[in-house]
Amino acid sequence: MNTITVLFYVFSAVLLLAALRVITARSTVHAALFLVLAFFSAACIWMLLRAEFLAIALVLVYVGAVMVLFLFVVMMLDINTDSLRQNFWKHVPMAGLVGAVIALEMSLVLMGGFRVTDAPMADAAALKMGNTKLLGIEIYTKYLYPLQVAAVLLLVAIIAAIALTLRQRKDSRQMNPGEQVKAKKADRLRIIKMAPVVDKPAAGEGQS
Repeated sequence: MNTITVLFYVFSAVLLLAALRVITARSTVHAALFLVLAFFSAACIWMLLRAEFLAIALVLVYVGAVMVLFLFVVMMLDINTDSLRQNFWKHVPMAGLVGAVIALEMSLVLMGGFRVTDAPMADAAALKMGNTKLLGIEIYTKYLYPLQVAAVLLLVAIIAAIALTLRQRKDSRQMNPGEQVKAKKADRLRIIKMAPVVDKPAAGEGQS
């Protein structure tokens, strides 16, 4: 057993433990932090498999953007975790059954890729280019149509999210940024010049 194999088992164990703590941690913040740890462990496994682009993308996109956003949202919102975790263990058998079915389907699809005899052999030119360049060539040549379909789906999802946030609600107050930008000082403050007025002293006040 070499060093790479030992590191693979170590990172896999950390990944499984972190994934288990994501769904069992009582604190929502702790669950988000364990999910960050799970992503980092998965990125380390990708690095061991010489998939540097996937590892960096996992760290930058999920850990650097998505999980930081999740963590800020969880820390800013006052979420009652006790009510969310009521009857949690009642759904464990169904969740385990669904997980087992998903694992079985993935094993049936991916089993051919684990056979050493069926693994594709890379030539010297491919090894010289590196797997990041090879991945780009495959995506933008062989899988260009599925990439465009995925891009259109993501664009539709972004437009739908923006449309949902811009809907008019009667119970919410909102400001118009355009009106705020066009506002001038004269619209906010008006200076009025008034002559000073001194009250006439009452009779007898100036006599000692």
